Amino acid sequence: MDTKISAKMKINKPANDVFEAIVDPVKIGKYWFSSSSERWEQGKTVTLRYNEYEAEGDINILELNLNNKIVFSWGGEHDEATIVSIKLEELDHNRTVIEITESGLRAEDPEIVSKMLGQKEGWVYMLSCLKSYLENGVTDLRASLVH
Repeated sequence: MDTKISAKMKINKPANDVFEAIVDPVKIGKYWFSSSSERWEQGKTVTLRYNEYEAEGDINILELNLNNKIVFSWGGEHDEATIVSIKLEELDHNRTVIEITESGLRAEDPEIVSKMLGQKEGWVYMLSCLKSYLENGVTDLRASLVH
């Protein structure tokens, strides 16, 4: 069973604006997490916090290519962590396609289908919040998804 999930969206902004919204600790708090402990850089471990859920977790930045690609691991120790790849493709100066792929979910997990659906839902929601923030300045969608 292929347990990789992906979500893809077009954002009407240059790739640099999309990239900076992810790696900048101030900007990320406008649409995704409450805070990021520092600017994302390759080789760093960054702590992300959701104040609304009283939760935090670390991500390990595995690869970072300016305005093009971000790869990180999260969600547990070595055998439980998943890998998230964020790719940016600038179509022209004012349009970027962002694609997020998460892999490493364990096929033998009895809850795998539910987890895959939950992760897909989360990434689509994050991309919707990112698009709303960058294109329209909306900052109050973050952490509004209700289960």
